[in-house]
Amino acid sequence: MAFNHFVKNEFLTLLPQAYPVGPILHLEDNGKQSETLQWLDEQPARSVVFLCFGSMGGFSEEQTRETAVALDRSGHRFLWSLRRASPNIMTEPPGDFGNLEDVLPEGFLDRTSGRGKVIGWAPQAAVLAKPAIGGFVTHCGWNSMLESLWFGVPMVTWPLYAEQKINAFAMVEELGLAVEIRRYFRGDLMAGEMEMLTAEDVERAIRRVMEEDSDVRYRVKEMAGKCHAALMDGGSSKTALAKFIQDVIENLVV
Repeated sequence: MAFNHFVKNEFLTLLPQAYPVGPILHLEDNGKQSETLQWLDEQPARSVVFLCFGSMGGFSEEQTRETAVALDRSGHRFLWSLRRASPNIMTEPPGDFGNLEDVLPEGFLDRTSGRGKVIGWAPQAAVLAKPAIGGFVTHCGWNSMLESLWFGVPMVTWPLYAEQKINAFAMVEELGLAVEIRRYFRGDLMAGEMEMLTAEDVERAIRRVMEEDSDVRYRVKEMAGKCHAALMDGGSSKTALAKFIQDVIENLVV
């Protein structure tokens, strides 16, 4: 929708033809049902908030504790894909914490054992596909946002680097499809200068995104329908792809 508006702008008429195709997603099911996915199947619909920050998203011990306090206070069920920050993100990806009890608040795992899980890597698309997921705290990578919209899951924006801040702004301010933790984020993960978010910041956003009848949830559900319709016969994506093929054929030099 946003891209269609972009390409139709009168100031872009001199540019080459653009063909808005998508959303393009890799949602192949490998048939494996992990313990995490089985746990999600046992949870009520839209009751679990999922926290996942991509392959490069890792946090300091201090930020990890603040996030844990937020989850504890919120009272919501949660699935948290937790990675430790890399000492040099340019040469070494984030890894798992050696002992979670050393970095999480005292008693956190015991207090939340009945309603939450802390894991390492997560099969993100498979998790978002589960009916139990009611909200997604994300770094706002492009694939993550597309997957969240495809499955109709409202987002909490927590951008870490690169274009993610722009993506977050678009989701919150322009499209109304996400909840912000803060309007403006300072720092950049790649530069090793991440801004600390307090437990109060994170808890407030989690409570907002998990509201059952919020305007954000309604708009995300509506957008999910548009995403699916775009890929159907007669949808905007298939129509654009057919137009692209036709234009290529017509412009072939024989």
